[in-house]
Amino acid sequence: MRTLKKQDWFHEDGFPIVVERRDPQEPFGLHRHEFSEIVIITGGSGVHITGEDSYELTTGDTFVIGGDRPHDYLNMDRLSLINILFVPSELPLFLGDLQSLSGYHALFTLEPAWRSHHNFTSRLQLTPAELAETLRLVKKLDDELKLRRSGFRVMAIAAMLELVTFLSRSYSETRNPTSQTLVRIGETISYMRRNIDRPITLNELVTMSGMSRTNFLRIFEAAMGTSPINYLIQLRIDEASNLLRNTDRSITDIAFTVGFSDSNYFSRQFRKVHDRSPRDYRKRHQ
Repeated sequence: MRTLKKQDWFHEDGFPIVVERRDPQEPFGLHRHEFSEIVIITGGSGVHITGEDSYELTTGDTFVIGGDRPHDYLNMDRLSLINILFVPSELPLFLGDLQSLSGYHALFTLEPAWRSHHNFTSRLQLTPAELAETLRLVKKLDDELKLRRSGFRVMAIAAMLELVTFLSRSYSETRNPTSQTLVRIGETISYMRRNIDRPITLNELVTMSGMSRTNFLRIFEAAMGTSPINYLIQLRIDEASNLLRNTDRSITDIAFTVGFSDSNYFSRQFRKVHDRSPRDYRKRHQ
């Protein structure tokens, strides 16, 4: 199976966003890539395969493919689509309140991970009006990438963030029951991010989800690969790592800032993730 390389698909200047239009989509073969992509079905029909599962596609279907997930298209009948290739680690997807949108977490993290469990029923299905607005935003992004005028990087990133935000909002507003389940999980992730500095209990998260404790844990762990509390600890360690690299604040102060009430417990959890103490981590990265 082929792996598509970044250097073969992105501009030579290394800018981490590319718009690829397929009208129609041609047979390609099962492949994976070193980047992620947003897929927007703009016409026709076909079947999306992932190596293990297959899903029917229709106009308006919009979904995210992670780089390590193999996929291809079969049984295409005038299937047209837009691929937006991007490198998540090189984009400021943490800006503003994007990470506070439940639809963002549902569309970009939960739905791809949970897809095999729900047979693609939780995909984003854009209405005609939403698809028209999405195409307008894609054109805005594509124009910046094609012309590459002075300042295009800022404008393209702004257009990408606008598109991601619009799609995230659209996902949050869907009435699809399966999608709404992921939106509720996404709300708990958003809540954890917004309240990283305060105590959060599993009971709080279960209540917020509106699900039974068993279902919440089952879906969260299947989608995220870990328990809600372990995910929260990881968020706190990630934020602490950022503060250790970029500030001179004391380790105890940082521990309290990211929600640890005990600096010794913080140090133990930090060592589990980074295999070194917070002090050694700071020395290494300063």
